[in-house]
Amino acid sequence: MNAFRRSASSLLRALGSITHPLPNLLEDRPTISYERNKLKGEGVTAVAGQRMERRVAIKAKSDDVEHGEALPAAVEQWLATHVAGYEGPGTLHKFGFGQSNPTYRLRAASGDYVLRRKPFGPLLPKAHAIEREFRVLDALRDSGVPVPRVHCLCENVTLLGAAFYVMDFVEGRIFYDQRLPGLDAGERAAIFDAMNAAVASLHSADPTQIGLSDYGRPERFLERQVQLWTRQYRASEGERCEAMERLIEWLPQHLPSDQLPRIFHGDLRLDNMIFHPTEPRVIALLDWELSTIGDPLADFAYHAMAWRVGADLFRGFDDLDRPALGIPQEDEYVGRYCERTGLDRIDHWNFYLAFSLFRVGAILQGVWKRAQDGQASAVDAGVVGAKSHPLAEIGWRIAQGDPPSESQLAVRQDRENGRA
Repeated sequence: MNAFRRSASSLLRALGSITHPLPNLLEDRPTISYERNKLKGEGVTAVAGQRMERRVAIKAKSDDVEHGEALPAAVEQWLATHVAGYEGPGTLHKFGFGQSNPTYRLRAASGDYVLRRKPFGPLLPKAHAIEREFRVLDALRDSGVPVPRVHCLCENVTLLGAAFYVMDFVEGRIFYDQRLPGLDAGERAAIFDAMNAAVASLHSADPTQIGLSDYGRPERFLERQVQLWTRQYRASEGERCEAMERLIEWLPQHLPSDQLPRIFHGDLRLDNMIFHPTEPRVIALLDWELSTIGDPLADFAYHAMAWRVGADLFRGFDDLDRPALGIPQEDEYVGRYCERTGLDRIDHWNFYLAFSLFRVGAILQGVWKRAQDGQASAVDAGVVGAKSHPLAEIGWRIAQGDPPSESQLAVRQDRENGRA
């Protein structure tokens, strides 16, 4: 259930459902005002650990962080001992949008940092595992994967009321609309290539070489994932969905063999990446709460779903003129990933895509069920949850060998003829 709740929260953000912070996550939040950029495409100023509303780009005004909370003396002393070069006094300024682990901009005489802590009070087992977040970020520090540098983890709850860790403040751009409005075709192509490079760098890192061999269980990863999301779907199913039933039967019968264990991020979306302020380069991957060790191709397929769905379902671009916009075709994007990770090709690609859509369908079915039971936190959870069935139908078509689009076939033909 913890996996479902974390995944559901992430997907609601991805679909633009959560448009305001949840009341129970706003303890001690300073008054903040915002200006809306109306998706002009320039991205927004963002920092590692920050959660921001997904439907429109939002940028905090300069006076948003004037008022902060002074750090207790014990925390000041602890930071001075454990964060190299830290000089107080420091003040905490809570980022204004709901997140499972409250996150703050820590302003100090020595510079700005980000402090991320567990919520106060009783917690579910294994939930809000900031220790795992800290561990994976620390392990990736010198790996070439773009992550914010972490400084320290404090598990002494008497200091701040909850365990916390401190990392670098990373300033850059986050893009919330994968169509990247406001950019020209060349700029879009560069952003997509940078995104591809960041994902490939993550999946090229060997967990055993960076101390993460026990970070998850890679054995029978896909089998266990199919079982997990089948159980979650059964626990919340309503009206029978023929496509989901067929996927539940088909997926276990077509499991690929285990891949080399790699870090499975779990939510590799464009808006979980901070880009350099002016260059087409990812400087930080965010949102590690779903990470484990598993099949990197399943991670990549989830990332690549946008090529198979339209904007009305999952902020995709299946229905767009991608070449005109500078967005690479699916086979081009997959091919570049293969080049960067040393793969000749991806076998069973349709399985991975079908599984990704099945996973999303199961999560959204749970969102729908909670809406029907009056337990949903987002006002449009019922509308979002209703997307489960059409996504499953796309997944089932892919499982049956859904052919590439005409534009994709044209690209392949051009390559064969030596023109691309």
